[in-house]
Amino acid sequence: MSSGSSNNSRNNVNVASNWSKRENKLFEEALAYYGEGTPDRWHKVSRAMGGSKTAEEVHRHYEILIDDVDLIKSGRVPFPKYNTQGTWN
Repeated sequence: MSSGSSNNSRNNVNVASNWSKRENKLFEEALAYYGEGTPDRWHKVSRAMGGSKTAEEVHRHYEILIDDVDLIKSGRVPFPKYNTQGTWN
C-alpha cells in the first residue's frame, strides 16, 4: 500500500467508525468465508451482511483495514492495547 492510501485511511476514520459492532463482525465473518480470489467478493460480502453496506463501502472498509494493519506492522502506529479481560460482544 502506498503512503497516500495510508493517509487516506486516516482521513476516513469517521467513515470507518460509522460501522456498528454487528456490521464489523458480519464483515469479518464474510471476509473469512469469501477469501481472496472469490469472484464478486465485495458483492457477496455485502449480501452476507444483509445489504446494510454496498459492495463499494465493503471494499473501502477492507482497504482501510489493510492500511491500518500495514501501519501497525511497520511500527509507525503502536499495536493497540486490547482489554483481554471481560467478554467479547
